[in-house]
Amino acid sequence: MRWGSVGQRDDPPRAAPTSSLCPQQWSVGVSPSSRTALLTWVRETGIHLVQVNGQRRYGGPPPGWVGSVPPPGSEVYIAKLPRDLFEDTLIPLFQSVGQLYEFRLMLTFSGLNRGFAYAKYRDQHSAGKAIAALNNWEVQQGHAILVCRSFEKCQLSVSRLPGTMRRAELVAVLMEATEGLLHLMLHTDPRRRQGKVAVLTYSSHHAAAMAKKALLEGNIALFKKKVKVEWLKPDLKEQLQEHQEEPPPSNMQRMGSPQRVLPSLEPHGSLCRLGALCQRLHMGTPRFFTRCEQANSSGWQRYWGQVVTPSCSVLCSTFLLVPEDAPGTVGHEKMKEAVAQLALAMLGH
Repeated sequence: MRWGSVGQRDDPPRAAPTSSLCPQQWSVGVSPSSRTALLTWVRETGIHLVQVNGQRRYGGPPPGWVGSVPPPGSEVYIAKLPRDLFEDTLIPLFQSVGQLYEFRLMLTFSGLNRGFAYAKYRDQHSAGKAIAALNNWEVQQGHAILVCRSFEKCQLSVSRLPGTMRRAELVAVLMEATEGLLHLMLHTDPRRRQGKVAVLTYSSHHAAAMAKKALLEGNIALFKKKVKVEWLKPDLKEQLQEHQEEPPPSNMQRMGSPQRVLPSLEPHGSLCRLGALCQRLHMGTPRFFTRCEQANSSGWQRYWGQVVTPSCSVLCSTFLLVPEDAPGTVGHEKMKEAVAQLALAMLGH
């Protein structure tokens, strides 16, 4: 596993699970008392732990889970763990402050933990409670742990694309080869003016990691060329923002008739539901940005809209076609409804 800033993960895609616990592979570095305590706890609680790619995982979701996948920002990063501390101590500790969706402990080949783990909660509020309650908590005498927000990478960059590449062509390839694609932005590459670079946003870190693996290792004609697939780097993201010519087309919605374009202003529409959800998850008040981009010869106007919430790092943006003769406020209100729907879908609602 490679690491950048604290709490930002770059772990490999999940492989097929191995056995839940493999005590025969543990080295003499794991104390007999720690080993016995873990095995006893697993037997008495009936908890299911699955070992995958150098990590042991509980949940994702756990038995009896009701609801959707937690939104971005619901996971905490746990560091400075004593090497012989295991789930029998850690899971009950982190469950004491909120319901766990998933807990992952990173392991060495010999069975010791690697000093860090991840706990994912139902929502961002619960993750915040865990940070407030458990950061600098002494799990053993003289051993205080670090607990902070985990930043889940969900964006890939695909560079060295030919300058003739069309967005529709790339979308078709990616939808066939990967799962969980939410956004695709195609730019002129600021480092190679004759080529293009695409930024892909996936629904989760796991989806993005699996997509990266599929694009690098899969039998995909487009990606057999000198195309480069990697995690989106901050410097490239900054360069693309500086050279951005138009808002990123995350999803084009084409309405077939004026009746379907008129906004739904019921009190329980997407705007109200997104506002209520953000309030419940303590994500802050969503802010909307809309503008009319252009009118075309078919009698439609193209609007662009974006919603930003203070506690969510993923931007939701989309385009919408509205009848040219519709009142000006109709286009902006319908645009807000459309981008609110997209944000609700990204948050699992």
